[in-house]
Amino acid sequence: MTTGASPFSDVRVPIGPRQRFLDTFEREHETTMRVLRAYPEDKLDLKPHPKCNSARQVMWTVVMGQALAEKALTTGFDWSKPPSSRPGPPEGRDEIIAALDAAHRRVAELVRAMPDDKMHDTVRFFTAPKTLGDVPIDQFLWMLLHDQIHHRGQLSVYLRMSDGRLPSIYGPTADEPWT
Repeated sequence: MTTGASPFSDVRVPIGPRQRFLDTFEREHETTMRVLRAYPEDKLDLKPHPKCNSARQVMWTVVMGQALAEKALTTGFDWSKPPSSRPGPPEGRDEIIAALDAAHRRVAELVRAMPDDKMHDTVRFFTAPKTLGDVPIDQFLWMLLHDQIHHRGQLSVYLRMSDGRLPSIYGPTADEPWT
């Protein structure tokens, strides 16, 4: 067996909450992008069940998560006004991928520019049905990242159902074995 680079380091260098988030945010984004790029363009309308969203809608949900992060980091949310309607997804997979990549870059730059102590500032967001609360920005960002990971997992099932090649996410797949 050989040893090589790993996303998990044996070196314990103290890092702040902002950098810890950014490191994970970048790594997970690359994994999400691999799944989206692997998704067959002609299967974007796949809905495994009538109650499910289409693959296109699930992909767009990930983009909209980045829009929420960007809003939290810039203007915050004004809940005194009705929310504006969210735009629908573009027709093509490549347009969705480009939108996600651009939104990711904007959010990453905003987080990079923040001092660590600002990660503990709060944003007003839903904490239960019809209930707003003060959510620390770092927790809000982690929640959105976990939501992205959840939807990526959902897409990995859609990808398998559409006969696409499933890339490695956290380990080998039938299409990308670790050999």
